[in-house]
Formats: sequence, C-alpha cells, structure tokens
Amino acid sequence: MDSTEHLDMLIVGAGLSGIDAAYRLQTEHPAKSYAILEARGAIGGTWDLFRYPGIRSDSDMYTLGFPFRPWRGDKSIADGADIRTYVEDTAREFGIDRRIRFHHRVTRAAWSSADARWTVEVEAEGELKRLTASFLYLGSGYYDYASGYRPTWPGEDSFTGRIVHPQHWPEDLDYKGKRVVVIGSGATAVTLVPAMAREAAHVTMLQRSPSYIVSAPGRDRIARAVKHLPGGDRLVRWKNILLGMAFFTYARRRPASVRRAIAKGVRKSLGADYDVETHFSPRYDPWDQRLCLVPDGDLFEAINGGKASIATGEIDSFTATGLRLKSGDELPADIVVTATGLVMRMAGGIALEVDGAPVQIADKTAYKGMMLSDVPNLVLAFGYTNASWTLKVDLTARYTMRLLKHMDANGYATCTPRLPEGGVEPQPLLDFSSGYVQRAEGLLPRQGSAAPWRVHQNYVKDLAALRYGAVDGDGMSFSKRPTP
Repeated sequence: MDSTEHLDMLIVGAGLSGIDAAYRLQTEHPAKSYAILEARGAIGGTWDLFRYPGIRSDSDMYTLGFPFRPWRGDKSIADGADIRTYVEDTAREFGIDRRIRFHHRVTRAAWSSADARWTVEVEAEGELKRLTASFLYLGSGYYDYASGYRPTWPGEDSFTGRIVHPQHWPEDLDYKGKRVVVIGSGATAVTLVPAMAREAAHVTMLQRSPSYIVSAPGRDRIARAVKHLPGGDRLVRWKNILLGMAFFTYARRRPASVRRAIAKGVRKSLGADYDVETHFSPRYDPWDQRLCLVPDGDLFEAINGGKASIATGEIDSFTATGLRLKSGDELPADIVVTATGLVMRMAGGIALEVDGAPVQIADKTAYKGMMLSDVPNLVLAFGYTNASWTLKVDLTARYTMRLLKHMDANGYATCTPRLPEGGVEPQPLLDFSSGYVQRAEGLLPRQGSAAPWRVHQNYVKDLAALRYGAVDGDGMSFSKRPTP
C-alpha cells in the first residue's frame, strides 16, 4: 500500500501569496486538506528575508494588506518589521500557521495524468520526502531567495572596506560614523540611503542612470479619518486602487506631462539650483519601470541636510578607499552596498514535469496571468508590477476557489489551459524595461495578444474576469478522473 501522504492542495510559500491562498481555501472549501510548504523557517516571505535598514513597502498598505483582514496600522507606507508582524498575525488568527511546514524546500513536482495528481519531492532538514496533491499552488514569488544580482567591478580585491548586498544584510554591520556608498537607484537604494544617513557620516547613492522618485505621504489622512467607519476599509482600498490606476493610465498616455510633474516635485523638494536634469531625469518614460516612492520625502530631506548625496556616473574601478568613476571623480567609502537588483526565478526553481516531460516555463503561455498552457492543476501566484502585489494574488486565489468549486460540481479531476489551434501571437509577459526583467528573458512565460491569454496590469479588468467571468470559458479543458 502506498503510504505517501496525499493532500487536496499543496501551497508553496508562506508569504503574502501563500497565506492569502490558504485563507481562501479553508474558508470556501473547508473540507479540503492542504499544507503550506515553506523553505525557510519563518512566515513572511519577502518581508522576512530582507532585513536591511529602513526596509518598507513600496505600495500603500491599504492595498498591499489582505482584503479579509484590512491593514489597521497608522502608516500607509509601512516598515518591513510591521508588515512581517501583520502577515504572522493574520496566519495565527485564522489558524493557518498550524498548516505550515517549515524548512520544506520543494525541488521537483511531477504530474501524472494517469493518477490525476502531482508527486512533489521535498528536502526537509536533510531528508527527502514525497507528497502527492490534486492541486499545486505556487506562492513562491518570482525571484531567487538564495542570491541577488551582484555584478563585479575591477579592483574589488583592493578595497579595504566592506562590500554587502541588501539581500544578505549582515547583522554585525556597524555603519555609525562611516562613509557609505550605495550602488543603485531603485526602491532598495532610495530606502537604504535615508535610513543609513541617520547614523552614517555620509551616504552617497551612486547611480549609473536615474530613476523616477516621487514623494508620498507616509500616512493617509483619509484612511485615518474613515477607517473606523462602517465600510471605511473598503472605501480607502478602492480610493487607492482607482487613484493608482488613473495615474498609471495617464502616465502611459501623457508621459511627457508626468515627467515634467515629477521633475517639478523634485525641484520643489531640493531647490531650484539642484541639478535635477542630471540626477533625477531618467532616459525612459514614467512606468516603463516601477516608480520609487519616498515617504514624506525622506530621501530629499537627507540630501538637504547634507547627510546624503547622489552621484551619477559609471564605475571605473574600486580603490583601496572607495570608488573611482569613469569621469575621474572619486567617492570615498568605508562600506559599499550593492543595491543592484534581483535575480528572477520562476516557480521557486522547482523542476516541473508533466507525464515525464520537463516543463520549460519560457515555452509556455500564461493563462489569465495565473496558469500555464498545457500544465494541469497548477497555479502561479504572480502580482502586479504597477500596483500592490496582493491585489492580483487575491484575485488569483479567489478564481482558483471558483475553479475548484466548478470541478467538484461536475466531477472533474483535471483542469488544463489549452492554446487554440494555431496558437496565439506571443508577447513578453512583462512590458517593463527594468534590469531584473530584461535579465530574465528566456525564463518567463509568454502572454498572448487577447484574452484569456492576455495579462492585464489592471485590477478592474482582472476583477471582472477572475471574480465574475466564467471558469469554463475559452482555453480551459476539463477531464474526469481516469478509470482504473
């Protein structure tokens, strides 16, 4: 007799995506068995992994938070520790924490059409375990937890200071009174600079090219006024959703206007004499990459106070005491932080197979932004790039619950997205020029030019399709359990 443990659903990852999926499953399908497999030893995903100074959300918490347990904190842009506590408390409140199996790293998942189930191989504290599941839900994010993107430069060996990457922040790093150079211009860099500037002698943000940086209130006055009223949480959530969508749409249609408005805001914060053209004028249009939010203008405040500065140029080499730029300028440093980005890794690096054939994710087409063509009973939770991650992954989880309900009602064991005859016109999954996206070419699935293969970066469109659209529409094939 096969003693392998079988579950109705296996959820991979105990971050925002996994906790959301678990809540939706146990609420809408309480009879179904499930477990969450978490490779690390804690709840929180991204918000437990990253521990660098000042880490915070780059989306407002009223949309990043779970809709079934609204964010009640005072800050709209919250600290990483507060977000981690919020996710932990949510898991504990709904008993989800008791379903998490820590230090369980999924390495391989193989689908058998003959058995209508996944066989999942797991490394668990040095042992190899096997589980089977009718459905596999991957909430493991899209980047490599083991390592970030780390280019190298000439002369690093000659540098007498310390080089660190934000993804592996050393607990013993003492930067008080030190000269720090942060290499990068994305969300991580603009977070680190003002946070470290509070104790460092000086922090320089060294960027090869600028990013769009926008000041946003750290606290939402409307949220504070209405969050205790009946329906106040929903009001604030929808206010932020619609404002975000409106800004994104306007930026895509009128990029020059938005570019001018952002530059005007920077000049207002730093003064008319500051060289905004050099340091804050990107070569790309707004929202070709994600905008960087700085709560209450803390980066600008650090610059105005003389505790931080920005240098724009390319690195020639490290020296014993800092960095030399190709312009000939030298940046003294005791510590260099390489905030140089992420390494994308789809499906948590799990080796997927269907009936003995390896699944090459880059050869697949995304179905409704959450499943893969010709891969049965598998969901990939993938959030928005232009809005809060949780908005999309919650819609994904709720659609999955509707799909399961339809399968149960009709006696189906398998659901598989199938491309139409002749296929669809392939397009890149993400229309973003960010470095981590460009480096991932060849790893990401494609999208098609029309529904249901089109990936919308639009909450309202996805709400209509995933919450209210048919689950048995074009592109989805169902089958019953094979007869023994």
